[in-house]
Amino acid sequence: MTTHRTRADALTSALLDRFLAELRALSLAAVWAHGSLAGGDYQEGRSDLDLIVVLERPIGPGTAWNAAKLHARLRTAPLAPQLHCTYLTDATTANPERRHLTWAHGELFRRTVTPVTRRELHAFGRVLYGTAPGELLPVVPDRQLADFVVRDQRDFWRPAVDKAWLWTQEVWVDLGLVTFARAAMTLREGSLISKREALDLLPGLGAPVEVVEDIARRRYGPEGGPVDAGWRDRRGELTRDYLGAAIDRLVTSYT
Repeated sequence: MTTHRTRADALTSALLDRFLAELRALSLAAVWAHGSLAGGDYQEGRSDLDLIVVLERPIGPGTAWNAAKLHARLRTAPLAPQLHCTYLTDATTANPERRHLTWAHGELFRRTVTPVTRRELHAFGRVLYGTAPGELLPVVPDRQLADFVVRDQRDFWRPAVDKAWLWTQEVWVDLGLVTFARAAMTLREGSLISKREALDLLPGLGAPVEVVEDIARRRYGPEGGPVDAGWRDRRGELTRDYLGAAIDRLVTSYT
């Protein structure tokens, strides 16, 4: 955070400060930010607050219960719905296939800390407390990163393209296109790019310009009114028509 904060910056800082204070009862080793918050593309009220918490002690039922209570206490705080957090211990950081306790979308579940997230943490992870990521997380080999990106496009995003109802929702359009552009850049150059950079890249990859402009306007422009139902349907169709073939080409070129 800069020293000259807007009100939005102050709200973000206040939530992070309160979250860290609440966490101290859980034997903290480290707290890291990744995603937009760490990469410089954070948009107040529009971006998620993506965090990793590393605990010194094993995570058992008691830890899960305490984490649930912690997030429940935060639920009325400004920006709290955007706070997503995965809990690890320093003994469970190495395996990218392991599923870890996670709070997101108002509930607890388990998910992995993917090679993309791990590479982000090494490249530009933001230390909010304690030990740096490089001291606890193994380095992500280029091949492991590329293999994950291809699997994600082939096994998750490509089947999702065939489910038309999903693509009437902004989150699918936005993430589908941005994730594809980021995957293409990772496979091409081995690098990670921000969402802003992904949007700039998409027209050159053949993505529908009007959809890319719509995403940029909603993410970076002034708050707008409700989206017309006709445009919502057309936006989904344009995105699906593009992504299906684009993902197929990307996967084929890699394999």
